[in-house]
Amino acid sequence: MEYDCLIIDDEQMLADNTAEYFNLFGVRTAAVYGAESCRNFLRENTAQLLLLDINLGDGSGFALCRELRESSDMPILFISARTSDDDQIIALGIGGDDYISKPYSLGVLLAKVKAVLKRYGQSLRQDGYSDGWLKIDFASKSVWVQEKPVKLTMMEFRLLAYLTANQGRVVSKKELFEKVWEDKFTGDGTLNVHIRKIREAIEPKPNMPRYIVTFWGEGYQFKGEEG
Repeated sequence: MEYDCLIIDDEQMLADNTAEYFNLFGVRTAAVYGAESCRNFLRENTAQLLLLDINLGDGSGFALCRELRESSDMPILFISARTSDDDQIIALGIGGDDYISKPYSLGVLLAKVKAVLKRYGQSLRQDGYSDGWLKIDFASKSVWVQEKPVKLTMMEFRLLAYLTANQGRVVSKKELFEKVWEDKFTGDGTLNVHIRKIREAIEPKPNMPRYIVTFWGEGYQFKGEEG
């Protein structure tokens, strides 16, 4: 099944109550109570966003986030009773999108979740791109070059999709960090590596890119066929 939100929290009553509240307001939500149950759930279902507790009975939320980031770019909001600055820095640095302290207001949390779901959905608002050489389908998250499938990581695809959705506009690195990674701690080196790998996958001549063009000191632009 497809869900808007998955809650992973070993406080079962809190997780169930939060899920029930979200469902009342139209956010399709499920709850699981540990790292392994999360893995099992995601083998059979999909979720657009995770609410992930740092302290799980069978593992660390930080470790689970790192594991999930290897194959998924879904937004992850950390929830925890721990309030140290170090925890918040770690959470954001490994791919978390926000850090929410317990106890929390269900109304405030629901508003935050809805805002993230809306932002995430809007970043891929077009259907895709096709020009005879390159084809991108946002819905299926698939890319083809000369009708042959191209393999990209989830983050590489999300970066390519965002640039494509903003075709013709120079997108700053700051905007890419905020809208694609949703992580202000991401550095230029990480972004440059992802751009290079995308170019190697889609460009006829990666060293002379025609699709993703660098504007030094500004950012990147997806030019496409008509660029």
